[in-house]
Amino acid sequence: MENIENVIILGSGCAGLTAAIYTARAGLAPLVIEGGQPGGQLTTTSEIENFPGFPDGIDGFSLTENMRKQAARFGARFAGDTIASVALAPADAPDEKRLSGSGGKTYVARALIVATGAAPRKLGLPDEEKFYGGNGLTFCATCDGAFYRRMEVAVVGGGDSACEEALFLTRFATRVHLVHRRDKLRASDIMAARVLAHEKISPVWDSVPAEILADADGLVRGLVCRNVKTGALAELACKGIFAAIGHEPNTQALRGALKTDPAGYIVASDASGVRTEIPGVFVAGDCSDHVYRQAITAAGMGCRAAIEAERWLAETFA
Repeated sequence: MENIENVIILGSGCAGLTAAIYTARAGLAPLVIEGGQPGGQLTTTSEIENFPGFPDGIDGFSLTENMRKQAARFGARFAGDTIASVALAPADAPDEKRLSGSGGKTYVARALIVATGAAPRKLGLPDEEKFYGGNGLTFCATCDGAFYRRMEVAVVGGGDSACEEALFLTRFATRVHLVHRRDKLRASDIMAARVLAHEKISPVWDSVPAEILADADGLVRGLVCRNVKTGALAELACKGIFAAIGHEPNTQALRGALKTDPAGYIVASDASGVRTEIPGVFVAGDCSDHVYRQAITAAGMGCRAAIEAERWLAETFA
């Protein structure tokens, strides 16, 4: 007979680990399936200054490792697996959620919390990876903008998110180069107007990144852009590059089983913001939230999902 877990949590970032802490403290002995990147995106962040409780900052790996230890202390368990497919309300057992791991193992739970996160779309440049994690290439102005006070930076993208990033960075940077592959921003008219009117923002039209330049310490010193119409190359002097070309929610294995929006983000079904249309299935973090995408908001959603799961279990299996 299959072992039926009270709660399975998919994902081990801030949302998943917070859910694990809360469900473990409630005596539910959750099983956390860690996914392909234990700790989530945050583990690649060298310094976090805006997570409450750390006045001197903390690196992403240490923060998620502390959360993992905290969850384990209360009885959470961890499985190093990724989920390939799901059956969330099978006809023979509608209160069970069946998950198939990438290695063929089957997991069964009464309640499921999906906290699989989202992955930022990368620029696709040679040696791009070596500039992440504090070396000058990032995906989040809110997270990292303050590190670029009195410096020139570049934002890559032309939608609302890129414009928001550029406007936010004007609080710190001396100049923001906004690199966009077209000759007109894709952002809403009001957002585009704000960006183009700002004295600190310089649009770089019809251009895409071609190469990241490094200084002697391996930090970003510039960005080479290629004009898509002429092929000409131009170098921008900048110390930070903010990629704002979108995110991809890690929900591939769940699409078709849960309601998602056109971009693949899981849609909550009620005012809780974490219940889905399937009883006993809850969602938390960046796989559902494409607006804020912060560690603290993901943690808050993980808390809410855990409390809702605990209540649902008590009501359903009392």
